Amino acid sequence: MKKAVFVFLCILLGASACKEGKKYHEAPAVTRETADSPEEEILLFQQEMNQQFRDPETSPLPDRYRADFEALDFYEPDTNFRVFARLERTPDAMPFSMPTTTDRLALEVVYGIAYFELDGEPYQLEVYQEAGPGDEADTSYLFLPFTDLTNGEETYSGGRYLDLDIPEGDSLLIDFNKAYNPYCVYNKKYSCPIVPKVNHLDKAIRAGIRDFRPEK
Repeated sequence: MKKAVFVFLCILLGASACKEGKKYHEAPAVTRETADSPEEEILLFQQEMNQQFRDPETSPLPDRYRADFEALDFYEPDTNFRVFARLERTPDAMPFSMPTTTDRLALEVVYGIAYFELDGEPYQLEVYQEAGPGDEADTSYLFLPFTDLTNGEETYSGGRYLDLDIPEGDSLLIDFNKAYNPYCVYNKKYSCPIVPKVNHLDKAIRAGIRDFRPEK
């Protein structure tokens, strides 16, 4: 969530906050080293996400929603949606402007293509990295936005995001159980990158966070 959150902070707090490299909050620091199993890692991730949404200092929720907030609507953990992809890097890719839900354009570069299988079927997704002049871009992780067949029914119509660790080799861990909603789902003040059409999965990814539907 680091990349999207940083962009949102820049918009809300202005350029000075961005120059200092501050982020609205950090993504849950749950790793394979801090959990005894993949299932526990997913549950810890969910717990930390819920805590961040309850905290007024880190929550994207407007006060009217946060006051009664209890928990995000997660799918049950499913390790079938936790896969190791073959990452084919694209070192010659040029930066491009990714549209967002506002007039802002997010400068990205295709870091590589992830090839993987789900239920025996092959899929591929573009993986992005933030681009920008000098040291303005956060290149410490990879950004994977995607859409799938649950969008508009069970999950947000615009798709979901994943933040990924940069692997040393060509094996990239993708855990769809950690898929999260763009912040503009919760608060229209935020500016969210729009998922490129090339990153659509012709499959229902029933993992991660469902759509946000607060009671009226």
